[in-house]
Amino acid sequence: MNDAEQQIAEGILFTDHYQLTMAQLYYRMGLHEKEVQFDHFFRSYPDYGLHKAGFCINAGLEWLLDWMRTARIGPQDVEYLRSLRTNSGRRMFDDDFLAWLGENGSFDGLSLQAIPEGRVVHPNVPLTVVQGPIVQAQLLETALLNQLNFQTLIATKAARIRQSGGGRLMLEFGMRRAQGLGANAGARAALIGGADYTSNVGISRVLGYPPKGTHAHSMVQIFMALGMGELGAFRAYADVYPDDCLLLVDTIDTLESGVPNAITVFEELRRKGYEPVGIRLDSGDLAYLSIRAAKMLDDAGFPATTIVLSSNLDELVIWQIMTQIREEAPRWEMDADHVINRLAFGVGTRLITSWGDPALGGVYKLVAVCDGGHWKPAIKISDSADKTPNPGHKCAWRVYDRRGKATADLLGTEDEDPQAMHTILLRHPSDHTKSRVLAQDEITRIEPLLIPILDGGRLVYDLPDIEAIRQQRREDVERLDPGVRRLLNPHIYHVSLTDRLWKLKQALIASVAEQSQ
Repeated sequence: MNDAEQQIAEGILFTDHYQLTMAQLYYRMGLHEKEVQFDHFFRSYPDYGLHKAGFCINAGLEWLLDWMRTARIGPQDVEYLRSLRTNSGRRMFDDDFLAWLGENGSFDGLSLQAIPEGRVVHPNVPLTVVQGPIVQAQLLETALLNQLNFQTLIATKAARIRQSGGGRLMLEFGMRRAQGLGANAGARAALIGGADYTSNVGISRVLGYPPKGTHAHSMVQIFMALGMGELGAFRAYADVYPDDCLLLVDTIDTLESGVPNAITVFEELRRKGYEPVGIRLDSGDLAYLSIRAAKMLDDAGFPATTIVLSSNLDELVIWQIMTQIREEAPRWEMDADHVINRLAFGVGTRLITSWGDPALGGVYKLVAVCDGGHWKPAIKISDSADKTPNPGHKCAWRVYDRRGKATADLLGTEDEDPQAMHTILLRHPSDHTKSRVLAQDEITRIEPLLIPILDGGRLVYDLPDIEAIRQQRREDVERLDPGVRRLLNPHIYHVSLTDRLWKLKQALIASVAEQSQ
């Protein structure tokens, strides 16, 4: 693929065919400049089969904004669209439409609100709100969903792995198993969600973090094949990297060869004035091997060395390893906490692919249309009440209880202010039998979630760096109820509607039902 082809493939034509056919239809009908609002949200948490998430971590916004800034229709795009034909052989796109698109094919006229990256987010709450002319807003859909859904999915998985590991050092190792250049977006999302570092060198440079890694089995194998053995491989690595010596010890036999040879090299390093970093275990019973290796290292005088675990780790595997260590460590006269506290985790395939649920069900739905200077709410009726979007201009708030824990996300009409209400009626979005009432004395804070990002294409938001985004994630996760954070069978976090928005939604549903009769 040459540069011109790459620009077409990754520019504004990085979209679905139907976005462009709809755009021409709007142009033919004189609707192409009609102001509309789309909401981007997801309908349910990732479900990994044996367990389901109780929250998500928002990610991907900055990269979407970067793409929007440069994506615009160019002459090469127009020429390609001019070449497309219908089934009967006539032109798919006419010259007058293509001329208009050539002049207006960018996102400069869009305004955007969003929940910032790193924030905890929940189903049916708009993560991104897009307002502007229908053609530009429609053309944004595919790229927006592609970029925001994926990074949110990976950031969520990373946050759960971080939680399972008790906040211990976490390295993202998944580049080789990722889907193409999705490795870059996935590594960024993993850093937002909880990874301390990534092995991906290029994206580490871009994001301002040092890349981290060890060595492969192949390094030991080549020394063995040349007659220098595992010990020779370890010595060579320690000679080149005396300050960063972390050795992969399971190429031959972890306990009979790998760990003893590593200890020999560590002793040699110490005599030279260096302290080893530790060892990595990449196969076998990782809990058992961690205990035995920790005891061997302790007995040799290296109680502070790190033990990095890898090999198909995820949140449940890490939880099982730590549980097993707590049960088995006393058998080897080891303190379980001492073993666990020296662990670090190298997480690869199951993080970068969101193993168990590879896609976030994020959607982009029309919720309002400006007609005659007035905004009219729009609604799509689904066979499932849970899939019927919440219509119209909305505000979103997070409500914190007396403990300072997030107790509900609340959606209401744009002219409502729940802070001014004596009591707040929280309605279930689709079940009229479910509601609850919160008095103001039960609430410590009500926080707006959506922040202005673009105003008529102009950036009005100071984009935070990754470290600030990570700090936001840490704070938001800490404010969740422990039951919501639970790895298995988490409590359901309440996403509710104000009474006014609930009644508006029901009235629109009834109106559509009448029109269909």
